[in-house]
Amino acid sequence: MNFTKKLIAVLALVPGLAFAAEGTFPLDSAPERSDMVSLQNGAKLFVNYCLNCHSASSMRYNRLRDLGLTDEQIKTNLLFSADKVGEMMTTAMRPADAKAWFGAVPPDLSVIARAKSSPAGSGADYLYTYLRTFYKDDTRPTGWNNMVMPNVAMPHAMWQLQGVRTVKMVDAPDPHDASKTIHKFAGWEQVAPGTMTQTEFDTATADLVAYLSWMAEPAQGTRKKLGAIVLIFLSLFAFLAWRLNASYWKDLK
Repeated sequence: MNFTKKLIAVLALVPGLAFAAEGTFPLDSAPERSDMVSLQNGAKLFVNYCLNCHSASSMRYNRLRDLGLTDEQIKTNLLFSADKVGEMMTTAMRPADAKAWFGAVPPDLSVIARAKSSPAGSGADYLYTYLRTFYKDDTRPTGWNNMVMPNVAMPHAMWQLQGVRTVKMVDAPDPHDASKTIHKFAGWEQVAPGTMTQTEFDTATADLVAYLSWMAEPAQGTRKKLGAIVLIFLSLFAFLAWRLNASYWKDLK
């Protein structure tokens, strides 16, 4: 019995420990971007900026038809690391090379939007904040760091769009020990401009995150529609059953 209680207590702490391990930077709410234009733009950004290092080995290129794209559009605009639209979205980078260059093998992104969900926010919130909080840090091997995941191995893939930023920190009292001070985030300093304004970059990032969320479950739109149909059917069936029951028993009351 004691072992069972200890096991339950440890399992209850796992989500909190996992979140603490990646820092406590507050997550921004990811904008809702579910229209086809946004998803298509997100797919383009994913292929151009993510698929160079990351794979999406559970996703086929031809599934992009669900976003309103034809096979010819997929071949012309998105098919860079494969020959046929029926192939999986894999990267040409070898795992051994990735580990040598970045210190870790980049994770597969097929279901990353679902895997990063936590008590702090949804997976979309995590990715939206993470992709927008890279900053220049010359002490890191890649030259980049991140507020959501400190000491991240990944460089800022979209730095040309956002530009180069550094982080401003100030000393503040430690909330747990008044005799100590901690470095607290105080904002960003733009060192070099990007090809996009910050608003444009936020919108592009929201499109990319929307695509990653869609890719984690391409059939989610169909599932939600079917769910609504099932609930309507059950409600109608419950109403008919209620009236039929009343009809059967009315002569006995």
